Amino acid sequence: MPQQAELRLYNTITYLINRATCSFFRRPANFTPDYELSISELAALDICQKRAIFKPMTDEECQNLKRKCGGSWKLALRFLLAGEACCRREKSQAIAGPAHSIAVTSTGVVYSFGSNTSGQLGHGTMEEEWRPQQIRSLQGIRIIQAAAGAGRTMLVSDAGRVYAFGKDSFGEAEFGVQGTKLVATPQLIESLRDIFVVQTAIGNFFTAVLSREGRVYTFSWGKDRKLGHQTEPNDVEPQPLLGALEDVPIVQIAAGYCYLLCLACQPSGMSVYSVGCGLGGKLGHGSRMDEKHPRLIEKFRLLNLQPMVVATGAWHAAVVARDGRVCTWGWGRYGCLGHGNEECESVPKVVEALIKVKAVHVATGDYTTFVLSEDGDVYSFGCGESASLGHNTAAEGQGNRHANVLSPELVKSLKQVKEKVVQVSLTNSIHWNAHTFALTESGKLYAFGAGDKGQLGVELMNNQTERVNPERVDIDLE
Repeated sequence: MPQQAELRLYNTITYLINRATCSFFRRPANFTPDYELSISELAALDICQKRAIFKPMTDEECQNLKRKCGGSWKLALRFLLAGEACCRREKSQAIAGPAHSIAVTSTGVVYSFGSNTSGQLGHGTMEEEWRPQQIRSLQGIRIIQAAAGAGRTMLVSDAGRVYAFGKDSFGEAEFGVQGTKLVATPQLIESLRDIFVVQTAIGNFFTAVLSREGRVYTFSWGKDRKLGHQTEPNDVEPQPLLGALEDVPIVQIAAGYCYLLCLACQPSGMSVYSVGCGLGGKLGHGSRMDEKHPRLIEKFRLLNLQPMVVATGAWHAAVVARDGRVCTWGWGRYGCLGHGNEECESVPKVVEALIKVKAVHVATGDYTTFVLSEDGDVYSFGCGESASLGHNTAAEGQGNRHANVLSPELVKSLKQVKEKVVQVSLTNSIHWNAHTFALTESGKLYAFGAGDKGQLGVELMNNQTERVNPERVDIDLE
């Protein structure tokens, strides 16, 4: 599957460059030769120039990226591939937001459905909609990444522009008093015009964006220097996240309840930094103390583990390693860490029940976790409320379909889809009932869990409020 293939590209970059070197000499180059570069460096540069976010960069910007990645085009290529692999950048994707949902096709067309009390569907109205509807005002704009928060949606275009709609606030709590202004159609965020953005993440009290060059910026929640800078909750200017990350290239960000994880790609390897609220041990440093500046999570080095994907739930976090291992940490309520109990873990801990599974993707929500294997199998554990784990045990005569799951269990209902699942998304909110999406290799989207606001994209009949088994959403994302 595409994500698996990209991880292989990352792991075998020398082989890729050798092949690229052969093709490099079979056709004209698209740039002036640099006679000081080795053949492998020339081939790596050639591959870099085929990446969508690299193409529009100026020579000076390209050189700055190369310098930040360690002074090598091979390292710059590794940085670009790592970002593509962990974020499904420029690929179809589905986002299970708090009571509303966003779906992006492989060509960058955006559909939305579900709750619309703040205009977060982007259709110019405040009307709830269970049918997936295309956001017409975005015609001609290719979207490559989406984020959904409580009453708010943010989209990133292939030109690095960020559009937002719904609650007009970067830092409102899910039921806060800010954001009284509502925006019902996508609006360009003017304060980000000079930053080429490739990813955005909406946390509680703050918003974060990631630039093409690997720099992280945050909005709001800087009061008392909670994110290393002093800003008011209604601030609309992005602030760079400096400290330990000042010259470290970041390939992925993940925002949870008052905290942020940053996946770094350095010459020495991949690593994770955390900042924000440490309640429950979710920052991964062995304590429950807050961190006002980004701090390296040391445990991965001790585990001899190279993180490749990070995910943040409301109170817990997870990582998939290059070798397929899965680590979780934070608040273990309802078994969301997958260790067979409900205990907290203040440092990353390998999920032993998945030790024979080669994982490639992980998704986290409010006390729930999903793991996707290399073979396309899906495992879930944690809180069973709203049937969002996909285990219909009641239908199998095994009891409560809303039962909590303390250790990873295969989601058998997704095996019946008879296609490889390439992405899973679930609601990351402490205030809304959860729902889950599973996206297949061919672009089919399946939904289950809470659907009381239309967020599943399927019609519920006879006072139903949820779907226990995955149901196909009438939309083709490929």
